[in-house]
Amino acid sequence: MPRRLQTKRKLTDKQILELANIGKKIQHHYYFPQDIEWAFDKKKLYIVQTRPVTTVAEVKRQREQKMKKIERKPILIGTSASPGMATGPVHIVKSAKEIAKIKAGEILVTSMTTPDFVPAMKKAVGIITDKGGQTSHAAIVSRELGIPCVVGTQKATKILKTGQIVTVGGTQGKIYQGGQESSSISAKASIAQLNQPVMIKRPSFVKTATKIYVNLGEPELAKEVARQNVDGIGLARAEFMIANIGVHPKKLIKDKKQNVFIEQLSAGLTKFCQAFAPRPVVYRATDFKTNEYRHLVGGRAFEPEEENPLLGYRGALRYITDPAVFELELEAIKRVRNKEHLKNLWLMIPFCRTPKELQEVKKIIVSSGLIRSPSFKLWLMVEIPANVILLEDFIKVGIDGVSIGSNDLTMLILGVDRDNSALAGDFDERSPAVLWALKKTIKTCHRLKITASICGQAPSIYPDLTEKLVEWGVDSISVNPDAIERTRELVYSIENKILKKRK
Repeated sequence: MPRRLQTKRKLTDKQILELANIGKKIQHHYYFPQDIEWAFDKKKLYIVQTRPVTTVAEVKRQREQKMKKIERKPILIGTSASPGMATGPVHIVKSAKEIAKIKAGEILVTSMTTPDFVPAMKKAVGIITDKGGQTSHAAIVSRELGIPCVVGTQKATKILKTGQIVTVGGTQGKIYQGGQESSSISAKASIAQLNQPVMIKRPSFVKTATKIYVNLGEPELAKEVARQNVDGIGLARAEFMIANIGVHPKKLIKDKKQNVFIEQLSAGLTKFCQAFAPRPVVYRATDFKTNEYRHLVGGRAFEPEEENPLLGYRGALRYITDPAVFELELEAIKRVRNKEHLKNLWLMIPFCRTPKELQEVKKIIVSSGLIRSPSFKLWLMVEIPANVILLEDFIKVGIDGVSIGSNDLTMLILGVDRDNSALAGDFDERSPAVLWALKKTIKTCHRLKITASICGQAPSIYPDLTEKLVEWGVDSISVNPDAIERTRELVYSIENKILKKRK
């Protein structure tokens, strides 16, 4: 390259200031001076990697001092649900009726979140709950929104006070009194973790035979997530969009306002499909539990109280016994596909207990005018042991693929309530019993010529499980937005190992 080009200024003043601001945020996040590598492409800055500076004598001295400090004791310990660290004033929310009081920058503290909490969760910088585990509503939503979260603290709503400044240590599941800068929170653990380079939003162009999908429920995040190296949405959740509507769909039907439901759901689905086109968007039909539906406006008039909603009136059974709401969903799907001409929208049926249930659901789908085709595929969620045991019978009913919901499948195979924080230690997707079910599902799908995917939480957090899934031949893996790049790279390395073995 000619010297005149080598010495030519590459960034504008505005871009230099933007880069400096990013550097300050990264150092603040890790509490230690950072050696940061960056790239600039198509008028956009990328952070390639960051690692702690270890070559400067003063930095070494500071590091040793921090290592010697006694780690400040947490005031609460729970289960890590979403990584990261955030400081802010506590806001205790006793029920969904109080969510409007949450202000931007606060720490949302509640017993347990439900879908109607989502607007408040978007404002919060951190979330703490008394109940729940890694697959609870609070955990799933906070990971998608990128908010640090600790669940299952048992007594956060009793110990913490509204207005109290705390720091949420989402990675370790710990809550500390005060702000980040005034303490050496987890200094030893944080510095130890930084001994390895940390990759941040690195643009990846790696291609894999196994498709990498994303789990997504918030339409506003669609454009940003779609820019990543991802093959589509493997799990588009209805619950975020319906929570934003805020009213029980049966109340809307009773008030003759069902078009509100159709318009808002189709608007959300349109954002997903436009952002990802021509990549597929697999929409999972509503899988609200009765306790979640009851919290919506008008919900108490239509929802029974159940001892265990996770095993109750949910999924496919709802569509058959009372198809009115499901028909609204199907109408929204047709509007996106036909009026918006977005043919990348597919449908997935959750929590279907028997092949007969699937037959009845298919009748409703067909009668609505939605017919399986190369551009409209119908998937079944495999999340009940019966789905695994009778998979051949389910496939004979007529489906194009399955997606394994490892959260519910693990719960039902191991007999562990996934929302019970006291049982969190027994909830393990890598149990031999669960692994048997995963392998059997994938192999059965291949034998009967349909696709097998997985959309549970497990592949996002367990690389060893991801390796097994790829070795068994899973067609696609759907992960949280923050796990897309590392999952793609992991799958790429696994596939290369498999190819080398075959040579």
